[in-house]
Amino acid sequence: MGSDVVVVGGGLAGLVAASELVRLGKTVTVVDQEGEQSLGGQAFWSFGGLFLVDSPEQRFMGIRDSRELAWQDWVGTAGFDRDEDAWPRKWAEAYVDFASGEKRAWLHSLGVRFFPVVGWAERGGYTAQGHGNSVPRFHITWGTGPGIIEPFVRLVRQAVGDGRLQLKFRHRVDRLEVEGGRVTGVSGTLLSPDESARGVSTSREALGEFSISAGAVIVASGGIGGNFDLVRQNWPERLGTPPKRLISGVPAHVDGRMLGIAEDAGAEVINRDRMWHYTEGIENWDPIWPKHGIRILPGPSSLWLDATGRRLPAPYFPGFDTLGTLEHIMTTGHEYTWFVLTQKILEKEFALSGSEQNPDLTGKDVKLLLKRVLPGAPGPVEAFKKHGADFAVARTLPELVAKMNAITGEGLLEYETVRAAVEARDAEMGNKFTKDLQVTALRGARNYRGDKLIRVASPHRLLDPKAGPLIGVRLNLLTRKTLGGLHTDLDSRVLKADGEPLPGLFAAGEAAGFGGGGMHGYRSLEGTFLGGCLFSGRQAARGAAK
Repeated sequence: MGSDVVVVGGGLAGLVAASELVRLGKTVTVVDQEGEQSLGGQAFWSFGGLFLVDSPEQRFMGIRDSRELAWQDWVGTAGFDRDEDAWPRKWAEAYVDFASGEKRAWLHSLGVRFFPVVGWAERGGYTAQGHGNSVPRFHITWGTGPGIIEPFVRLVRQAVGDGRLQLKFRHRVDRLEVEGGRVTGVSGTLLSPDESARGVSTSREALGEFSISAGAVIVASGGIGGNFDLVRQNWPERLGTPPKRLISGVPAHVDGRMLGIAEDAGAEVINRDRMWHYTEGIENWDPIWPKHGIRILPGPSSLWLDATGRRLPAPYFPGFDTLGTLEHIMTTGHEYTWFVLTQKILEKEFALSGSEQNPDLTGKDVKLLLKRVLPGAPGPVEAFKKHGADFAVARTLPELVAKMNAITGEGLLEYETVRAAVEARDAEMGNKFTKDLQVTALRGARNYRGDKLIRVASPHRLLDPKAGPLIGVRLNLLTRKTLGGLHTDLDSRVLKADGEPLPGLFAAGEAAGFGGGGMHGYRSLEGTFLGGCLFSGRQAARGAAK
């Protein structure tokens, strides 16, 4: 059996590619090693954040943005400095054009809508030409991750009904078939049916084999975040020794297998040492997949301490520079850090990444959403405070430090060290001016009405009893995204080591470093992973259709 195009992977990039191919008149087979319940892949679990430039939502919130400012931020963040960055840089330029051009209108035409308050991720903290977003650009999809995959799932299922598309679940690709130097299809293992819930690790019991021929193959199989061995194997020297302890922000099926399989067929993988892992991970008290972690999406007010209680240096404040903070943490000799905050900060500034952690936005529940502006923390946040293994709550600082030490069992925190950091920070709160750059930043953030309304707590002393109780949160390293990947040109053709295309093979999404083999360079501006899947999935379909 065969199709015009086989798409490997039923995540967002694969769904976009498949639906676009059908629109272009092609027949398509989508294969995925997971079951039908996992259609949509990692994107289903996401917060649904999308990077948009000069959008109506930004203008409504008083934000002035432009394509030129976004490109300044992108190149200052990416730090392209390798010969193999030629195509990634072209992809980055094309993506910024997309994000400042047709992206929103295209999604809007498909029924996608956005929460009106634009978030400010990766705030930077350096100069105008350095890392970070100069303005808020993080647009939350109404419906979060499920909301962004819904139109493409609908289009794909409609194509199945029309006989233009086949969905082949529990089909694990083990080989790309190559004849005369051209990729002509895929073959692999039929896995036994498994009705486990979405995200739960499934059986790898083999029932037989399969083979599918095609005029072209699009690899849209995701990255390596669920494969700790590969993460450590590819860990960059610039970030120090690979961590011994990790928690996972993605299900176990995000295993990176297809990258090696594509290499075996002659494809080139570049920038494999570029990766995106979070420093604010907490163990999920109600896990779905192995070592399941959730990322705190922090506002800028929490005091960030290393494992010994010393404050992290500027500009490593919550939400400012993810990989810069990771690099610093790996120099401390310890793999975890701490937030110290108050209940007042928790209620306004703590959001949890993940569709399942945001039932109001995911369920499009306006009444539940309105509770975010009322006193009290969102229900999922309070549940983590109550049940999470990483949370300590106390009325006094000595009691809090004792509970924090009990969490790790290592006794690394000395009360006097923590007290000095807390009291020094609190002493800066007596005036509207300060030498503390974090205090300056949080006050500056409140000049943006979106932050003032729902994201940044009014400045206060951590030891103010009225703001309590005090809360300590252990932060773990959380795997997430692969920034390198299969080397592709702007038609998503996968390139060989000599720079020439490998005929018949295309790649999209995380497997292609979201485009070109790494369009983010070293770091991301956030909201660009889902968007990278959207853009590269469509590009791959158009390239394959040629």
